Amino acid sequence: MKYKTIVLELLRERTKLHEQLRLTRRLLPTLETCALELKASHESWKATLASANPGSDPSQIASEALELATKELEDRLPSEPQPDDMEPLSLDKAMAFVLSPTSKR
Repeated sequence: MKYKTIVLELLRERTKLHEQLRLTRRLLPTLETCALELKASHESWKATLASANPGSDPSQIASEALELATKELEDRLPSEPQPDDMEPLSLDKAMAFVLSPTSKR
């Protein structure tokens, strides 16, 4: 699966964020930025896991690394507000989550 496809699915799961990004014409730039970050995180995790487990199958390492990188990105994205949440979704706050630097390992 391509990085942009993964990011797009994560954004679509957050319908209000997705719609707000789309309406403000920030969906594509956000998608591209997050996809680049996901790719960099995936590569970093592959290197980390390969050095920690030198005899492991490269495809298994790549798969596990993608899971970890995707989980990191997913954790950084704002969650969908609950119906009883009266505060409207702030685009500035959402963009701050999306564009914040990835955590160091």
